[in-house]
Formats: sequence, C-alpha cells, structure tokens
Amino acid sequence: MSYTTGPKNLITDVAGLKVGNASEAALKSGSTVLLGDAPFTASVHVMGGGPGTRETDLLAPDKTVQQVDALVLSGGSAFGLDACSGVADGLRAQGRGFAIGNVTVPIVPGAIVFDLINGGDKAWEVNPYPALGRAALANAARDFALGSHGAGTGAMAARHKGGLGSASVILPDGTTVGALVVVNALGSVTTPGDRHFWAAPFEMGDEFGGLGPDPKGGYTGPEPSLKEQAMGLHAAQGANTTIAIVATDAALSKPQCHRLAVNAHDGMARAIVPSHTPLDGDLVFGVSTSTAAPVDHAGYAPIGAAAATCLARAIARAVYEATPEPGDLIPTYR
Repeated sequence: MSYTTGPKNLITDVAGLKVGNASEAALKSGSTVLLGDAPFTASVHVMGGGPGTRETDLLAPDKTVQQVDALVLSGGSAFGLDACSGVADGLRAQGRGFAIGNVTVPIVPGAIVFDLINGGDKAWEVNPYPALGRAALANAARDFALGSHGAGTGAMAARHKGGLGSASVILPDGTTVGALVVVNALGSVTTPGDRHFWAAPFEMGDEFGGLGPDPKGGYTGPEPSLKEQAMGLHAAQGANTTIAIVATDAALSKPQCHRLAVNAHDGMARAIVPSHTPLDGDLVFGVSTSTAAPVDHAGYAPIGAAAATCLARAIARAVYEATPEPGDLIPTYR
C-alpha cells in the first residue's frame, strides 16, 4: 500500500486546521495554538509522571463536552498555562465558544513544558503567556515554522535543543493524519553518537536528514544528558516533557480520539529514549475534524497506527529543525 506525506508535511494537511506560533527571543519561550475552522472532537491521554495541564479532565470520553475550539501547547511551566487564557480571550472576541444561555465560553485545553532554565530572561513582572497565547491565535495559518518557534522556542532534549515538530501522512484510502509536538524530553531523540535518529525507520524522504537507522543496532544505555549538566539540575527535579497533538480528518468519536492519543504514544516511545518516565509530563491530544458517523473498529486500526509513526517523525523533525540562538545552553542537531 502506498503512503505519502501531505502537501505541506504538517498537521495542517488535515483539512480545517490551522496552527499559530508566538515567541519572545529574550524570554526563550513561546506558545503554539491549534485552531479549527469549526469546533473539533478531542480527547487526551497522559503517560508521563509530571504533566502540566488545563481543562483536560473534560476531554475524558465520559465527559459532557464533545468538542473544543482550540488546543494550546506552551512553554513556561505553570505560568504558560495562562496562554490558554489569552487564546480564550481572543476566541471570545470572535464570538466563538460553547453556548450557555446568552453567553459563549471558548473551550481551550492546553499543556505546558518546563523551559524556565534555558538561558532566557525569565525576570518578568507581568506573566507574558496570556499575550503570547493571544498572539499565537492571531498568527494561526495553514503554514507555520518548525524548530525553535512557538512553544518549541526554548525546548531541550537530553543531547540537543528540542523544538516544535510536525508531520503528516495520507493513507491509501485518502485519510489524512497529522502530528504536532513540542520536544522537551528527559530522553534523547538520537542513538549514541548523536547522528542517527531513533525515529529513522519511519522517515519519509529526507525530512530529518535521510541518514537512515543507526547501523550499529542493538540496545545501548543513554549517554549523559547535556541538558541536565547545562541546567545544573538532577533529572529528579523534573524539568522535562513532550506534549503533542495528533489529528485526522477521519470521522472519530470522542472515545476513538482517546484511543488515537493512546496509539500515538507508541510513536513517542519509538522516537525518544527513554520516554514516559516519572520525570516527564508526556501527553498527547487526539483530534478529529469530521462530524460524520464514526468509523468502525476495523476502519480505525490503520488510523491509529499512522498516528504513532507520524508522531515519531514529527519528534525527529522538531530537533532537526531547531536553530541556534544567543545564550543557548546546549547545541542544535545541525
């Protein structure tokens, strides 16, 4: 069966979705928003031990709200959750949200990564993240930058700068699956030697360099974390997380969106070693933009599998596309 990337190789190849980034260079941080042309079905699954989230409880399959207006990924640790407030304010100004009586309440779940110790100036007097969230919403478009942009601006993995990544795939039946991710992991995205990506077996074209899998093979323990050394922290202090969104134009129910998020975590484990540690806040949102009748179990299976491989590719692209900036604590891949 033939699989290809979407035209942009971005999550916005899923019809009806836009992504906006906003960042501050001196802060070395930023925010990213996924916006739908219309509300979309969403759920979430958390496998890390230290998540930072807003409004994710309502995404459980048994909760009343079925659709959301936007999803936010942000730097800033707990402060960054206020990026969701900026997005909600912007959506409210547009008249968007969940109708309750004569008011509308935008539903904007979000998740954050810890990037407070990355060489940026964090001595703010006013929390910058509400403004970053609103700016990201204003920037939402089909095209957007990867690497050191948006919520990936100040992200770091164990051996290289992290970043914002995205990828897409079109299944043989025409279904599109896309992924969006912020890589700020405890683990490494490269095998020992720092050249070959763990995700290499799933690369499409040369989207992250085309070097292929590490010829050495076999299992090896992780190399020392440059991130820990540079931050002056022990991993137990928990300054790590990879947060992601996987989306499809296939018709999925809310429980199926939850399963999509579960399946996508397999891709995270293929691309980051180790992943899902007690010291990461690893989380994936699952999204469907279709309002048609949901597919059956057999129809869902290839979509879930594609979500996993798509996320693995997006993770490698996040690190591959990162760019050096003044004051960085660790090197970029390139």
